[in-house]
Amino acid sequence: MKRLHALGSGVAAAALAFAGLGVATALGAGQASGATASANALSNQWYAAAPYLMPTDNNPPDATAIMDATGLKAFQLAFILAPNGGGCSPTWGGTSAVSSDTAVAGVISAIRAKGGDVSVSIGGYGGTKLGQACADAASTAAAYQQVITKYQLHAIDFDLEEPEYENTAAVAHEIGAAKILQQNNPGLFVSVTTAGTAAGTGWFGQQMLNEAKSQGFTPNNFSIMPFDGGFNGAASQTAALTAFNGLLKTTFGWDTATAYAHEGFSGMNGRSDSGEYFYQADFQTVLDYATSHGMGRFTFWSLNRDRQCSPPDNGTTSGVCSSVPQGNWDFAKYSVKFAGATPPSTPPPTTPPTTGGSTGGGTCTVAEWSASAVYVGGNEVAHNSHKWKAKWWTTNEEPGTTGEWGVWQDEGAC
Repeated sequence: MKRLHALGSGVAAAALAFAGLGVATALGAGQASGATASANALSNQWYAAAPYLMPTDNNPPDATAIMDATGLKAFQLAFILAPNGGGCSPTWGGTSAVSSDTAVAGVISAIRAKGGDVSVSIGGYGGTKLGQACADAASTAAAYQQVITKYQLHAIDFDLEEPEYENTAAVAHEIGAAKILQQNNPGLFVSVTTAGTAAGTGWFGQQMLNEAKSQGFTPNNFSIMPFDGGFNGAASQTAALTAFNGLLKTTFGWDTATAYAHEGFSGMNGRSDSGEYFYQADFQTVLDYATSHGMGRFTFWSLNRDRQCSPPDNGTTSGVCSSVPQGNWDFAKYSVKFAGATPPSTPPPTTPPTTGGSTGGGTCTVAEWSASAVYVGGNEVAHNSHKWKAKWWTTNEEPGTTGEWGVWQDEGAC
C-alpha cells in the first residue's frame, strides 16, 4: 500500500499513515518546546476521523481554511521517520529534526487556536523507520516520546507497512514501542495501520497482528488500507473490511462487535497509485458501512489531494489533487460526518459574480490574469473560466501552462 509523497524536486513518490490519542501526565505546557497553543484534547472520535495532511510537502493547503469550510477539527500529520543520514531520532520526512522544528509547530498552533487538534503519523511507505534504525523497543519508544512531548500530542499512529513490516525485528520494535507509550502516557489513543488485501490483510499484516498478540498489546484500533491491491470501488473495500473483521476475531478471540470497534478504514480519495478510482459515492458507501458496523476509525489520504485537478481526470495520480471531479474538500466532509458532526452547507453567493476568464464564457469573482502584472503568494486571478491562486511571486507565467508543480494552483471552474 502506498500514498503519494512529494519529494523536494516535485516528483511524486509513495507514503502513508493514521492516528490516535495520548499525552504524558508529567508533561507541562512549558515543556513542549516550539509547539503550540492550548493542547486541549478532542473526543476520540475526532482523532479516529482525522484525515492525513502533509504539512510541509505536496503543496499543503491551509488547514484553518479547511476547518472553516467543512467543520473538520482534527488532522493527521505525516510522516515521522528516522534521519536519512542514520540515527535513532525523529524527523519529519527524514530531513527535518523534530527537536528544532518550528514549521510544523506553527501549523499545529494555528489549528489549535481554532479549537482543533492534530495526531502525528509515524512510518508510512518508503523511508527509514525508527523501528528499523533504533536498537530495541525502548529506544524506539524514547524517540517517539520526543514527538509526543514536543507537540503535546493526544494522538499517534503506527503505520506498519512496506517495506518495514517485512522486517520482523523492526515490527517487534514498533509494537513494543507502542505498548510502552500506551503505558507511559495514560489515555493514549494508539492506532496501528497496515496494508489491506481482499482477504483483509496479507501475510505480513497477519504477522504484525500476531506480534501484537504475543506482546499483549491491544491498540484502540487496527486499520487497513483497501486500495492499490486490485480494488474496484466501495463494494470491494467493504468486502475487505468484513474479511479483516474475521482476522481480528480469530487472532484476538474477539466477538464481531468488539472486532469492529477495534477496526478502521484508511482510504485514498480519487485515483490511487495503481489507477483505481474511488469517488465521493464510494466514500459514502464505506462511511455507511463503518457507522452501521460500529467501526473505530474512518480516514483517508489525503487533504493535500482533496481538490480538483485540471482537467479533473488528468490520467495520472497526483499528490496535490484527486484526479476526479470534485469541489474543494469534498472528501473531508465524510470525515466530519464520521466524527458525528454535520459539515456546513455552502452558502449561495450574496452578489452576482463578475465575468472573468479569457475563454469559455465562465464567471469569476476575481480579476482576469494579466501577463504584465506581478503576483505574490495568495493572489487569485481568473483565466480560461477557472480561478487560480498564486503559490509564490510570479509574473508573466500563464495559469494552466506549467502543470501541477507550477506557480498557479487551480481552484476549479468559475
